[in-house]
Order: sequence, then C-alpha cells, then structure tokens
Amino acid sequence: MAIIANTFQSTSAVGNREQLSDVVSRITPEDTPIYSMISKGSTQGTHPEWEVDDLAAPAANVQLEGDEFAFGAITPPARVGNYTQILRKEFILSETQEAVDDAGRIQKRKYQKIKKGIEIRKDVEYSIVSNVASVGGATRVSAGLPSWLVTNVSRGATGANGGFSSGTGLTVAATNGTQRAFSKSLLDTVMSAAYTSGANVNHVFVAPYVKSVFVTFMSDANVASFRYAADSGRKTIISNADAYEGPYGKVLVHPNRVMAVNAGVARNAFLIDTDMLEWTWLRKIKEVKDIAKTGDADKCVLIAEGCLKVKNEKGLGVIADVFGLTAAT
Repeated sequence: MAIIANTFQSTSAVGNREQLSDVVSRITPEDTPIYSMISKGSTQGTHPEWEVDDLAAPAANVQLEGDEFAFGAITPPARVGNYTQILRKEFILSETQEAVDDAGRIQKRKYQKIKKGIEIRKDVEYSIVSNVASVGGATRVSAGLPSWLVTNVSRGATGANGGFSSGTGLTVAATNGTQRAFSKSLLDTVMSAAYTSGANVNHVFVAPYVKSVFVTFMSDANVASFRYAADSGRKTIISNADAYEGPYGKVLVHPNRVMAVNAGVARNAFLIDTDMLEWTWLRKIKEVKDIAKTGDADKCVLIAEGCLKVKNEKGLGVIADVFGLTAAT
C-alpha cells in the first residue's frame, strides 16, 4: 500500500486533541455472599461474648408411680466470645487532581470513597472465610469461621479441628489435612451430621471451581435426571444446578468469588444456617473527619471495626481440605 506524496498524516500533527472515554470499566466483583445474607449486630466493646446452650440427649424417661423427686444439677451454658478487628482504607489526592476534569471522574474523592467502602466489605467477607484464630490485645483479630467448627465436619487425612478454648477465651485455627475432591458423598456426610446435631443448614458456600464440581453431581447414578425447556425455540446446553435435595434436607449452593482469592480460603465448603451467624459491628464503616490537613492535598480514611459471631457452631458445618481452585489445588 502507498499514499500520495506529501499527504499530511495525523501521526505528524501536534495540535490534535486526544479523546479519552468518560466511561470507566471496573470489573472487580462487589458481591459478598455470606456477609450479605447474615444478620448485622452491634457491640459496645472490643470483646463481645455470648452463651451457647444445648438440649440434653433424648433418653428413656420412665418414672415410678408415687416416686420421690430427684433433682439433677443444672449445666450452665458455655460462654464464648470473639475480638473485634479494625479494618481501614486510606487514600490521598492532590487538590489539583480534585479540581481538574479527568475522564470518568474516577480519580476523585467521591468515587474513591465509594470504592474503598466496597473494598472493606470484601475484606469482611475474607475475614469470615479465613482460617484464622482470634487474637486479643491492641492488634485484634476476629476469628474466622473455620476456626470455630468442630462438630459437623469432614476433614482430609491428618486434618484436625481448631475450636474455641474456654481456657484461653480464644479460638484455634484448624489444621489443614490432605486435599481431596469435593463429592456428593462428602456433602451427604456433613449434612447427615448437621441434621443429627439439630442444625438446619440451608446454604452451601464454595469457591467457584467447587461449584462446577457440584454441577457434575447430575451424572451420579443416584441423582434424578432433569430437563430445562429451551427458550424461544433456541437450542440451549444446560450444565448447571443451584440446589441439592438430599436425604437430610435441601441446600442452595452459592459460588463465592472471595473464596477464590487463594488456596487457603478455597479449600473449605461451608454449610450454613444463616440464623447461626452474625457480623457484629463496634464501629460501622465511616470516614474519619478530623484528619489534620497538611500540604496541598486532600486525605481520606475509612475505618470500621467488627467481628464474626458464631451463635452455635453445631448449627453449621464444613467440608474441609477440598480442591478449591483446580482439580489438583
């Protein structure tokens, strides 16, 4: 190809205005499935505590006519607690940047404030699913859900429960075991344990890869086949399922993007009764208003403080040590 001699091209021009779109595409997902579903509470201190009680196991109750009463001792409820964790996001913009007309106005205080608030919510979700023990003191850590669960659990070989210690008042992180594939058998096992414990689990939260493994349950010989009608005459391939109704109840299976952040959080599948969990705020997400102004810049700090409240771990379950990112990790 060739052009006529002396054709002046835009690549040689010095006065052309560039056009930058005012539309900014943000792909980072904002959903926080567990945090969004559970209730939100409040606390007045950094170490909220609560009591956990259980009914006595069923037993033969046959009494002699005319018998004298015998009074058994009352077993006090267990007292458990967690520590509030401080979450914070900061940014600083020059006053000039705040004044100029930038594309999409993404580099402005208002936009950045919204963005950082969403990021804190996602950090809360990450705190919930992380296998971390509670820590007191000045740098407090809210115990993650895996560190609470000891009753309705399935773990890989060499895996071990953590749990709440009445002696220290802290939870202990679970010990990772040998990873294995998520399966219908594992799900049935933990649902059976939860049912026997009196739990009413109705949601399962998993990493996205584990959701794709759940879909393959449709090929199990013991799972009833089903069909979807195609819309508008179009041929549609359906390879999805969102609910499982097994021998011990029905659960909805939710993929959780936050659980795909790393292999550490992807290795657990949580069986949850949302009534058994609460995120307790000491300080809801807010902007710090009294930051001293120094220099020709605008500072912003968002801060929050709260912790996970596991009302009774027997109402929850976990299938631990599953391959959560790929078939081998």
